[in-house]
Amino acid sequence: MLLIDDRQSNGLASNLGSEWRMVSDSVMGGVSSGILALGSISGKKCLHLRGSVRLENSGGFLQAVLDIERTEASNASGYQGVLLEVFGNDETYNLHLRTGDIRSPWQSYRASFNAPAQWLTVKLPFDSFSAYRIEKEMDIAHLKRIGIVAIGRAFTADLCIARLALY
Repeated sequence: MLLIDDRQSNGLASNLGSEWRMVSDSVMGGVSSGILALGSISGKKCLHLRGSVRLENSGGFLQAVLDIERTEASNASGYQGVLLEVFGNDETYNLHLRTGDIRSPWQSYRASFNAPAQWLTVKLPFDSFSAYRIEKEMDIAHLKRIGIVAIGRAFTADLCIARLALY
């Protein structure tokens, strides 16, 4: 297993040194709004993604992104998938992966997961990801970015991530 983040930093830095940041649909004129903050639930430190996903103006997403291109996690060819430890609000979220083949901001490889209102470890095998607006197969030897995304419908996002790893 390769640990990417277990929230041991006192900031937005991952264990690999790259920093988490928030991206919303406002980059394309949408009106979703949210925050990415440090949190703690039941004694576990977490990265907390909260906000309102709205569909007006062709919007519909909030995303916590982590650039991994210049880290050891960029070559995931020795691993089976991505592991997340999450606490949510009984909603469905996505994990988006971007590779060196992706040229447009709307392209990604996507897998969905449910996040109940309790701590849960989720394993997303690489073969469960679907290409979105890209014809190429996912090249896991050249990962650039991981996005944890509230997307596709109007809802309240409330998701904590305590751990992220390749398994």
